[in-house]
Amino acid sequence: MANYGIHAIFSSLQGEGRNVGRPATFIRFSGCNLACQWCDTHKDERMSLTERQIVDKVKEFDNKSVIVTGGEPSIQRDLDVLVRALKDAGMWVALETNGVRAPVCQDLFDYISVSPKANYFSRYMENVMIRKANEVRIVAVTDEIASFCKTMRERISADDYYISPLDTDGRIHYRRALNLLVKVNKNSPDAMPPWSLSIQMHKVIGIR
Repeated sequence: MANYGIHAIFSSLQGEGRNVGRPATFIRFSGCNLACQWCDTHKDERMSLTERQIVDKVKEFDNKSVIVTGGEPSIQRDLDVLVRALKDAGMWVALETNGVRAPVCQDLFDYISVSPKANYFSRYMENVMIRKANEVRIVAVTDEIASFCKTMRERISADDYYISPLDTDGRIHYRRALNLLVKVNKNSPDAMPPWSLSIQMHKVIGIR
């Protein structure tokens, strides 16, 4: 039976992208294959759980949606075992990933959100990275990454594309995100759908 390094399992609302406001149970894995300086996510391991223990914990919450996040879920061994167990329990299962590597079990997920990191552009190799998702969300680390956004849009086929503001020590850089949003839509005026703004509503309203 597989064991997984877990930072936390908790109930909240999805705060970003198309599914904002959706009640869900979040499974936050420990560990990541990137080390973004501005990352606000704790990735240390707090517990080691089997898939059965994780499913039992998920069932304690009154949600039918599960969001597998991190850290970085794609580096977890036997991720497919856990996803199948969650789906067997009747859960709608979404993945949040940085997209550097495509999980072998990506077809098992009901929804995939990819957040490519501009600081690690060289890590996104076309033969390894994820190439298809439901949505792409790129954090505006600066407003000068329009070319990175264009490349990721060309490489990742998705239904929606979002720009997200950077959060540094509680300061959310909305203006920087809006400046980038204008640039990416101006550079590709005929691209459909256009890039949209994804505000981290869970931070705005002060929930986890």
